[in-house]
Amino acid sequence: MEFTVGQIAEVLHGVVEGDASQRIDRLAKIEEAQAGALSFLSNLKYEPHLYTTGASAVIVSKTLALKHPVGPALIRVDDPYTSFTTLLEFYQQATRTGRRGVEEPAFIGAGSTIGDNHYRGAFSYIGQDCRIGRDVVIFPQAYIGDRCVIGDGTIIYAGAKIYAETVIGNRCTVHAGAVIGSDGFGFAPQPDGSYKTIPQIGNVVLEDNVSIGANATIDCATMGSTIIREGAKIDNLVQIAHNVEIGRHTVVAAQSGISGSTKIGDFCVLAGQTGIAGHLSLANRTTVTAQSGVGKSIKTEGVLLQGSPAFNLRDSLRANAIFRHLPEVERRLSDLERNSSMPEKS
Repeated sequence: MEFTVGQIAEVLHGVVEGDASQRIDRLAKIEEAQAGALSFLSNLKYEPHLYTTGASAVIVSKTLALKHPVGPALIRVDDPYTSFTTLLEFYQQATRTGRRGVEEPAFIGAGSTIGDNHYRGAFSYIGQDCRIGRDVVIFPQAYIGDRCVIGDGTIIYAGAKIYAETVIGNRCTVHAGAVIGSDGFGFAPQPDGSYKTIPQIGNVVLEDNVSIGANATIDCATMGSTIIREGAKIDNLVQIAHNVEIGRHTVVAAQSGISGSTKIGDFCVLAGQTGIAGHLSLANRTTVTAQSGVGKSIKTEGVLLQGSPAFNLRDSLRANAIFRHLPEVERRLSDLERNSSMPEKS
């Protein structure tokens, strides 16, 4: 694919400084780019590369004041990072999902329908009575159980497993190895110490523009639905238990785990290896730092949590600072005790 600088600027609603007729055929880092490449500058620590890069064009902020002359054309936009992300999304769609048609062998069950302009890879499986939209891409060895609903433009990568009754919205991405709709971890303890399995008869609902990372697992609800709201992004190797609700545009980083029936608000951030106990609620815009464990509900919006158990970030940092000085404090206390016990000189 090849576009002019001017065409790219029009898509990004940007303004060109320099030669708008130059042709762009690839994207590259600003420090590595050569002729024909488009790059971007968002973090100002990389600004020196702007004056030495071989790129044909660079996306920069409208407010950036140049310190030296530049070789590439500049596309000035409000937010270079967001604009470059838009181009990456376009490039990914064009290069990874350009396939159409059906590779054999592929199976689709009785009563199932799928929209126009779709792709089904070899050894993919679609169960009975499914409703799948247009422009859907299903890579090889993906499994979709009975009575699933999948919206337009959704991508199901190789080896993903989607259990029966799952509902997936428009423009979602389910990466390789993800499992959606497996049984929730529900077992009733018995008098003899054994456990009786509690049937999990609910489902999973992914709203529009949700991304599920590779090898993530989302359990179906015991009753009702486990729900991932619009725009949420779930990283690789995340475990989401039964009847959890993840709010709109919340992000959950790798190796995090969320216990059953917990509700995470909108625009929250759960950093890597966080753990959230069951039956809790986290208010909108809660941020949990890496390796923290949350054991109580958070009712105030915008709280930053750290530690295990997690508590307010400022208090946690203060406590950690005090903790680092404990050996010195202990020494001083010992000196005071020793001095106070010594007999006074006559």
